[in-house]
Amino acid sequence: MKTLTTTDELAAFCAAAAEAPYVTVDTEFLRERTYYSKLCLVQLALPGEGDDNAVLVDPLAGELSLDPLYQLFRNRDVVKVFHAARQDLEIFWVDAQVFPEPLFDTQVAAMVCGFGEQVGYETLVRKIARASVDKTSRFTDWSRRPLSEAQKAYALADVTHLRKIYEYLNAELEKSNRKRWVEEELQTLTNPATYSVLPHEAWQRVKTRTNSPRFLAVVRELAAFRESHAQEANVPRSRVYKDDALLELASAKPRQPADLGGLRLLLREARRGPIADGILAAVERGLNCPPDELPKPDRSRERLQVNPALADLLRVLLKAKAESSDVAPRLIASSADLDAIAAGERDLPALSGWRREVFGDDALKLCDGKIALAANGSSVVTVGL
Repeated sequence: MKTLTTTDELAAFCAAAAEAPYVTVDTEFLRERTYYSKLCLVQLALPGEGDDNAVLVDPLAGELSLDPLYQLFRNRDVVKVFHAARQDLEIFWVDAQVFPEPLFDTQVAAMVCGFGEQVGYETLVRKIARASVDKTSRFTDWSRRPLSEAQKAYALADVTHLRKIYEYLNAELEKSNRKRWVEEELQTLTNPATYSVLPHEAWQRVKTRTNSPRFLAVVRELAAFRESHAQEANVPRSRVYKDDALLELASAKPRQPADLGGLRLLLREARRGPIADGILAAVERGLNCPPDELPKPDRSRERLQVNPALADLLRVLLKAKAESSDVAPRLIASSADLDAIAAGERDLPALSGWRREVFGDDALKLCDGKIALAANGSSVVTVGL
Protein backbone atom coordinates (compact mmCIF):
# COMPACT_ATOMS: atom_id res chain seq x y z
CA MET A 1 0.00 0.00 0.00
CA LYS A 2 1.55 3.25 -1.14
CA THR A 3 1.04 6.44 0.86
CA LEU A 4 1.73 9.76 -0.88
CA THR A 5 3.19 12.40 1.40
CA THR A 6 4.55 14.99 -1.05
CA THR A 7 2.97 17.22 -3.68
CA ASP A 8 5.26 15.80 -6.38
CA GLU A 9 4.09 12.25 -5.62
CA LEU A 10 0.45 13.34 -5.78
CA ALA A 11 1.04 15.25 -9.01
CA ALA A 12 2.56 12.16 -10.62
CA PHE A 13 -0.39 10.00 -9.65
CA CYS A 14 -2.90 12.62 -10.85
CA ALA A 15 -1.06 12.86 -14.17
CA ALA A 16 -1.56 9.11 -14.63
CA ALA A 17 -5.19 9.46 -13.54
CA ALA A 18 -5.73 12.12 -16.22
CA GLU A 19 -5.24 9.38 -18.82
CA ALA A 20 -7.80 7.04 -17.20
CA PRO A 21 -11.56 6.97 -17.88
CA TYR A 22 -12.32 7.24 -14.18
CA VAL A 23 -10.81 7.43 -10.72
CA THR A 24 -12.46 6.27 -7.49
CA VAL A 25 -12.23 8.60 -4.51
CA ASP A 26 -12.97 8.45 -0.79
CA THR A 27 -11.90 10.34 2.33
CA GLU A 28 -11.43 9.78 6.02
CA PHE A 29 -12.07 12.73 8.30
CA LEU A 30 -12.98 13.83 11.80
CA ARG A 31 -15.82 16.15 12.75
CA GLU A 32 -16.63 15.38 16.37
CA ARG A 33 -14.63 18.32 17.74
CA THR A 34 -14.87 20.86 14.92
CA TYR A 35 -17.49 22.71 12.87
CA TYR A 36 -15.74 21.92 9.61
CA SER A 37 -14.53 18.42 8.84
CA LYS A 38 -10.82 17.82 9.35
CA LEU A 39 -9.54 15.94 6.32
CA CYS A 40 -7.22 13.15 7.45
CA LEU A 41 -6.83 10.91 4.41
CA VAL A 42 -7.74 10.73 0.72
CA GLN A 43 -7.96 7.39 -1.06
CA LEU A 44 -7.66 7.12 -4.85
CA ALA A 45 -7.72 4.19 -7.26
CA LEU A 46 -7.41 3.84 -11.04
CA PRO A 47 -9.15 1.13 -13.08
CA GLY A 48 -7.73 -2.33 -12.62
CA GLU A 49 -7.38 -5.10 -10.08
CA GLY A 50 -5.65 -5.25 -6.72
CA ASP A 51 -3.90 -2.45 -4.84
CA ASP A 52 -1.06 -1.66 -7.26
CA ASN A 53 -2.84 1.30 -8.87
CA ALA A 54 -4.44 2.58 -5.67
CA VAL A 55 -2.90 5.05 -3.22
CA LEU A 56 -3.46 6.76 0.09
CA VAL A 57 -2.87 10.52 0.17
CA ASP A 58 -1.86 11.98 3.55
CA PRO A 59 -3.02 15.63 3.71
CA LEU A 60 -1.58 15.89 7.23
CA ALA A 61 1.94 15.52 5.84
CA GLY A 62 3.45 18.97 6.07
CA GLU A 63 4.93 19.03 2.55
CA LEU A 64 1.77 18.02 0.66
CA SER A 65 -0.63 20.31 -1.24
CA LEU A 66 -3.88 18.99 -2.69
CA ASP A 67 -3.68 21.29 -5.72
CA PRO A 68 -2.86 18.42 -8.16
CA LEU A 69 -5.97 16.59 -6.93
CA TYR A 70 -8.13 19.67 -7.44
CA GLN A 71 -6.72 20.02 -10.94
CA LEU A 72 -7.80 16.43 -11.59
CA PHE A 73 -11.24 17.22 -10.19
CA ARG A 74 -11.61 19.95 -12.82
CA ASN A 75 -10.62 17.58 -15.64
CA ARG A 76 -13.92 16.71 -17.31
CA ASP A 77 -12.38 13.83 -19.26
CA VAL A 78 -12.08 11.73 -16.09
CA VAL A 79 -15.14 10.59 -14.13
CA LYS A 80 -14.72 10.97 -10.37
CA VAL A 81 -16.47 8.12 -8.57
CA PHE A 82 -17.60 8.38 -4.93
CA HIS A 83 -20.00 6.52 -2.69
CA ALA A 84 -22.35 8.75 -0.65
CA ALA A 85 -20.36 11.78 -1.72
CA ARG A 86 -22.04 14.59 0.20
CA GLN A 87 -19.61 14.87 3.11
CA ASP A 88 -16.60 14.36 0.86
CA LEU A 89 -17.76 17.10 -1.48
CA GLU A 90 -18.35 19.48 1.41
CA ILE A 91 -14.71 19.06 2.47
CA PHE A 92 -13.38 19.88 -0.98
CA TRP A 93 -15.79 22.77 -1.49
CA VAL A 94 -14.92 24.39 1.84
CA ASP A 95 -11.19 23.89 1.25
CA ALA A 96 -10.89 24.91 -2.40
CA GLN A 97 -14.35 25.84 -3.77
CA VAL A 98 -14.12 22.97 -6.24
CA PHE A 99 -16.47 20.13 -7.11
CA PRO A 100 -15.28 16.97 -8.91
CA GLU A 101 -16.62 17.01 -12.47
CA PRO A 102 -18.01 14.84 -13.88
CA LEU A 103 -19.25 13.18 -10.70
CA PHE A 104 -20.66 9.68 -10.21
CA ASP A 105 -22.15 8.68 -6.84
CA THR A 106 -22.65 4.94 -6.52
CA GLN A 107 -25.18 5.33 -3.71
CA VAL A 108 -27.42 7.47 -5.91
CA ALA A 109 -26.89 5.16 -8.89
CA ALA A 110 -27.67 2.10 -6.77
CA MET A 111 -31.02 3.62 -5.70
CA VAL A 112 -31.90 4.25 -9.34
CA CYS A 113 -30.85 0.67 -10.19
CA GLY A 114 -33.18 -0.90 -7.62
CA PHE A 115 -30.88 -1.48 -4.63
CA GLY A 116 -33.16 0.39 -2.22
CA GLU A 117 -32.84 3.64 -0.29
CA GLN A 118 -29.42 4.92 0.78
CA VAL A 119 -27.80 1.54 0.25
CA GLY A 120 -24.55 1.14 2.19
CA TYR A 121 -21.12 0.57 0.67
CA GLU A 122 -20.73 -2.80 2.40
CA THR A 123 -23.96 -4.02 0.82
CA LEU A 124 -22.80 -3.08 -2.66
CA VAL A 125 -19.39 -4.67 -2.07
CA ARG A 126 -21.12 -7.90 -1.07
CA LYS A 127 -23.73 -7.92 -3.83
CA ILE A 128 -21.70 -6.58 -6.75
CA ALA A 129 -18.01 -7.10 -5.97
CA ARG A 130 -18.69 -10.41 -4.20
CA ALA A 131 -16.32 -9.42 -1.41
CA SER A 132 -16.45 -8.27 2.19
CA VAL A 133 -15.19 -5.22 4.07
CA ASP A 134 -13.34 -5.41 7.38
CA LYS A 135 -15.15 -2.88 9.59
CA THR A 136 -12.81 -2.98 12.58
CA SER A 137 -11.09 0.30 11.67
CA ARG A 138 -14.26 2.24 10.87
CA PHE A 139 -14.36 4.32 14.06
CA THR A 140 -10.65 4.86 14.60
CA ASP A 141 -9.01 8.27 15.02
CA TRP A 142 -7.83 9.02 11.49
CA SER A 143 -5.83 12.05 12.61
CA ARG A 144 -3.32 10.03 14.60
CA ARG A 145 -0.04 9.05 12.99
CA PRO A 146 1.33 6.60 12.11
CA LEU A 147 -1.65 4.80 10.62
CA SER A 148 -1.75 1.08 11.29
CA GLU A 149 -1.68 -1.47 8.49
CA ALA A 150 -5.27 -2.39 9.38
CA GLN A 151 -6.35 1.25 8.99
CA LYS A 152 -4.60 1.52 5.64
CA ALA A 153 -6.16 -1.70 4.37
CA TYR A 154 -9.63 -0.59 5.47
CA ALA A 155 -9.22 2.82 3.85
CA LEU A 156 -7.90 1.44 0.57
CA ALA A 157 -10.76 -1.06 0.31
CA ASP A 158 -13.13 1.91 0.11
CA VAL A 159 -11.81 2.70 -3.37
CA THR A 160 -10.60 -0.64 -4.75
CA HIS A 161 -13.99 -2.39 -4.50
CA LEU A 162 -15.62 0.80 -5.71
CA ARG A 163 -14.17 0.18 -9.18
CA LYS A 164 -16.27 -2.95 -9.79
CA ILE A 165 -19.32 -1.29 -8.25
CA TYR A 166 -18.99 1.70 -10.57
CA GLU A 167 -18.44 -0.38 -13.68
CA TYR A 168 -21.46 -2.54 -12.91
CA LEU A 169 -23.81 0.34 -12.06
CA ASN A 170 -22.64 2.44 -14.99
CA ALA A 171 -23.38 -0.46 -17.35
CA GLU A 172 -26.82 -0.93 -15.78
CA LEU A 173 -27.62 2.75 -16.25
CA GLU A 174 -26.56 2.53 -19.88
CA LYS A 175 -28.85 -0.46 -20.44
CA SER A 176 -31.83 1.14 -18.68
CA ASN A 177 -31.20 4.59 -20.18
CA ARG A 178 -31.32 6.13 -16.69
CA LYS A 179 -28.06 8.05 -16.60
CA ARG A 180 -30.04 11.26 -16.83
CA TRP A 181 -31.88 10.31 -13.64
CA VAL A 182 -28.61 10.11 -11.74
CA GLU A 183 -27.38 13.39 -13.24
CA GLU A 184 -30.55 15.13 -12.02
CA GLU A 185 -30.02 13.80 -8.51
CA LEU A 186 -26.38 14.92 -8.47
CA GLN A 187 -27.27 18.54 -9.23
CA THR A 188 -28.02 19.07 -5.55
CA LEU A 189 -24.66 17.61 -4.51
CA THR A 190 -22.78 20.01 -6.79
CA ASN A 191 -24.74 23.11 -5.74
CA PRO A 192 -22.70 25.37 -3.41
CA ALA A 193 -25.89 26.28 -1.54
CA THR A 194 -26.07 22.69 -0.29
CA TYR A 195 -22.99 23.29 1.85
CA SER A 196 -23.64 26.89 2.89
CA VAL A 197 -25.32 27.42 6.26
CA LEU A 198 -26.19 31.10 6.53
CA PRO A 199 -26.40 32.22 10.18
CA HIS A 200 -29.60 34.24 9.66
CA GLU A 201 -31.32 31.12 8.28
CA ALA A 202 -30.08 28.69 10.94
CA TRP A 203 -33.21 29.16 13.10
CA GLN A 204 -35.27 27.27 10.54
CA ARG A 205 -33.48 24.06 11.60
CA VAL A 206 -34.52 24.48 15.24
CA LYS A 207 -37.69 22.53 16.03
CA THR A 208 -40.08 24.41 18.29
CA ARG A 209 -43.76 24.09 19.12
CA THR A 210 -44.12 27.79 19.78
CA ASN A 211 -45.01 29.95 16.79
CA SER A 212 -45.09 33.33 18.52
CA PRO A 213 -43.30 35.76 16.17
CA ARG A 214 -41.50 37.46 19.08
CA PHE A 215 -40.34 34.12 20.49
CA LEU A 216 -39.18 33.08 17.02
CA ALA A 217 -37.29 36.37 16.67
CA VAL A 218 -35.27 35.51 19.78
CA VAL A 219 -34.75 31.96 18.48
CA ARG A 220 -33.56 33.39 15.16
CA GLU A 221 -31.00 35.68 16.80
CA LEU A 222 -29.74 32.99 19.18
CA ALA A 223 -29.38 30.50 16.32
CA ALA A 224 -27.60 33.10 14.17
CA PHE A 225 -25.10 33.89 16.93
CA ARG A 226 -24.50 30.20 17.60
CA GLU A 227 -23.85 29.50 13.92
CA SER A 228 -21.51 32.45 13.51
CA HIS A 229 -19.57 31.65 16.69
CA ALA A 230 -19.29 27.96 15.77
CA GLN A 231 -18.00 28.80 12.29
CA GLU A 232 -15.48 31.37 13.53
CA ALA A 233 -14.21 29.18 16.37
CA ASN A 234 -14.46 25.99 14.27
CA VAL A 235 -16.31 24.13 17.00
CA PRO A 236 -19.53 22.07 16.78
CA ARG A 237 -22.78 23.95 17.35
CA SER A 238 -23.43 21.79 20.41
CA ARG A 239 -20.23 23.11 21.98
CA VAL A 240 -21.77 26.58 21.96
CA TYR A 241 -25.20 25.44 23.16
CA LYS A 242 -27.58 22.69 22.13
CA ASP A 243 -31.06 23.20 20.72
CA ASP A 244 -32.78 22.51 24.03
CA ALA A 245 -30.61 25.15 25.71
CA LEU A 246 -31.36 27.56 22.87
CA LEU A 247 -35.09 27.12 23.41
CA GLU A 248 -34.63 27.54 27.16
CA LEU A 249 -32.80 30.81 26.48
CA ALA A 250 -35.58 31.98 24.14
CA SER A 251 -38.16 31.27 26.84
CA ALA A 252 -36.20 32.78 29.74
CA LYS A 253 -34.97 35.81 27.73
CA PRO A 254 -31.99 36.61 30.00
CA ARG A 255 -31.05 40.30 30.05
CA GLN A 256 -28.14 40.30 32.51
CA PRO A 257 -25.13 37.98 32.99
CA ALA A 258 -26.54 36.87 36.35
CA ASP A 259 -29.67 35.60 34.60
CA LEU A 260 -27.62 32.93 32.82
CA GLY A 261 -26.70 31.24 36.10
CA GLY A 262 -30.24 30.09 36.71
CA LEU A 263 -30.60 28.22 33.43
CA ARG A 264 -30.54 24.44 33.72
CA LEU A 265 -29.44 23.41 30.21
CA LEU A 266 -26.77 25.98 29.42
CA LEU A 267 -23.19 24.69 29.47
CA ARG A 268 -20.98 26.17 32.18
CA GLU A 269 -18.55 27.68 29.68
CA ALA A 270 -21.44 29.46 27.94
CA ARG A 271 -22.35 31.41 31.09
CA ARG A 272 -19.37 33.72 30.78
CA GLY A 273 -17.03 35.24 28.24
CA PRO A 274 -17.81 35.77 24.54
CA ILE A 275 -20.60 33.18 24.39
CA ALA A 276 -22.44 34.80 27.30
CA ASP A 277 -22.00 38.22 25.72
CA GLY A 278 -23.28 36.88 22.41
CA ILE A 279 -26.33 35.31 24.06
CA LEU A 280 -27.34 38.52 25.81
CA ALA A 281 -26.85 40.57 22.64
CA ALA A 282 -28.88 38.07 20.61
CA VAL A 283 -31.76 38.12 23.09
CA GLU A 284 -31.69 41.92 23.04
CA ARG A 285 -31.87 41.97 19.23
CA GLY A 286 -34.75 39.53 19.22
CA LEU A 287 -36.75 41.48 21.78
CA ASN A 288 -36.15 44.77 19.95
CA CYS A 289 -36.85 43.41 16.47
CA PRO A 290 -39.26 45.74 14.60
CA PRO A 291 -42.71 44.20 14.08
CA ASP A 292 -42.34 44.18 10.29
CA GLU A 293 -39.11 42.14 10.56
CA LEU A 294 -40.43 39.43 12.86
CA PRO A 295 -40.06 35.91 11.42
CA LYS A 296 -43.18 34.25 10.16
CA PRO A 297 -43.54 30.49 10.62
CA ASP A 298 -44.27 28.49 7.48
CA ARG A 299 -47.89 27.43 7.87
CA SER A 300 -48.45 26.59 4.22
CA ARG A 301 -48.62 22.84 4.93
CA GLU A 302 -51.01 23.46 7.84
CA ARG A 303 -53.44 25.18 5.47
CA LEU A 304 -53.40 22.34 2.97
CA GLN A 305 -56.82 20.85 2.43
CA VAL A 306 -55.72 17.27 1.91
CA ASN A 307 -58.21 14.86 0.36
CA PRO A 308 -57.34 11.75 2.42
CA ALA A 309 -58.94 9.32 -0.03
CA LEU A 310 -57.00 10.80 -2.93
CA ALA A 311 -53.80 10.74 -0.87
CA ASP A 312 -54.34 7.02 -0.22
CA LEU A 313 -54.83 6.39 -3.93
CA LEU A 314 -51.59 8.25 -4.66
CA ARG A 315 -49.80 6.00 -2.19
CA VAL A 316 -51.05 2.93 -4.03
CA LEU A 317 -50.02 4.45 -7.35
CA LEU A 318 -46.55 5.29 -5.99
CA LYS A 319 -46.04 1.75 -4.72
CA ALA A 320 -47.10 0.31 -8.08
CA LYS A 321 -44.87 2.66 -10.06
CA ALA A 322 -41.91 2.07 -7.76
CA GLU A 323 -42.25 -1.69 -8.13
CA SER A 324 -42.62 -1.57 -11.90
CA SER A 325 -39.59 0.72 -12.31
CA ASP A 326 -37.56 -1.01 -9.56
CA VAL A 327 -36.87 2.25 -7.72
CA ALA A 328 -37.25 2.96 -4.00
CA PRO A 329 -40.61 4.75 -3.41
CA ARG A 330 -39.08 7.44 -1.18
CA LEU A 331 -36.65 8.34 -3.96
CA ILE A 332 -39.67 9.27 -6.08
CA ALA A 333 -41.88 11.01 -3.52
CA SER A 334 -42.27 11.34 0.25
CA SER A 335 -45.49 10.93 2.17
CA ALA A 336 -45.62 14.71 2.60
CA ASP A 337 -45.28 15.12 -1.17
CA LEU A 338 -48.27 12.85 -1.74
CA ASP A 339 -50.39 14.83 0.73
CA ALA A 340 -49.36 18.05 -0.99
CA ILE A 341 -50.30 16.68 -4.42
CA ALA A 342 -53.65 15.56 -3.03
CA ALA A 343 -54.15 19.09 -1.69
CA GLY A 344 -53.50 20.67 -5.07
CA GLU A 345 -49.81 21.65 -4.88
CA ARG A 346 -47.95 21.24 -8.13
CA ASP A 347 -44.51 22.78 -7.58
CA LEU A 348 -42.88 19.63 -6.25
CA PRO A 349 -39.85 17.52 -7.26
CA ALA A 350 -42.12 14.48 -7.65
CA LEU A 351 -43.83 16.28 -10.52
CA SER A 352 -40.71 17.22 -12.48
CA GLY A 353 -37.79 15.59 -14.26
CA TRP A 354 -37.52 11.82 -14.33
CA ARG A 355 -39.95 11.53 -11.41
CA ARG A 356 -42.68 13.03 -13.56
CA GLU A 357 -42.04 10.39 -16.21
CA VAL A 358 -42.15 7.53 -13.70
CA PHE A 359 -44.92 8.77 -11.41
CA GLY A 360 -45.88 12.44 -11.74
CA ASP A 361 -47.80 12.34 -15.02
CA ASP A 362 -50.07 9.53 -13.86
CA ALA A 363 -50.40 11.13 -10.42
CA LEU A 364 -51.78 14.28 -12.03
CA LYS A 365 -54.11 12.24 -14.25
CA LEU A 366 -55.35 10.40 -11.17
CA CYS A 367 -56.02 13.71 -9.43
CA ASP A 368 -57.89 15.00 -12.49
CA GLY A 369 -60.03 11.86 -12.78
CA LYS A 370 -58.51 10.85 -16.10
CA ILE A 371 -57.29 7.44 -14.93
CA ALA A 372 -58.29 4.90 -12.31
CA LEU A 373 -56.43 2.12 -10.52
CA ALA A 374 -57.29 -1.52 -10.99
CA ALA A 375 -55.99 -4.84 -9.71
CA ASN A 376 -54.38 -7.09 -12.29
CA GLY A 377 -53.43 -10.29 -10.54
CA SER A 378 -50.80 -9.37 -7.97
CA SER A 379 -50.11 -5.94 -9.44
CA VAL A 380 -51.92 -2.59 -9.68
CA VAL A 381 -52.35 -0.96 -13.09
CA THR A 382 -53.80 2.30 -14.37
CA VAL A 383 -56.95 2.35 -16.48
CA GLY A 384 -57.91 5.27 -18.72
CA LEU A 385 -61.29 6.90 -18.17
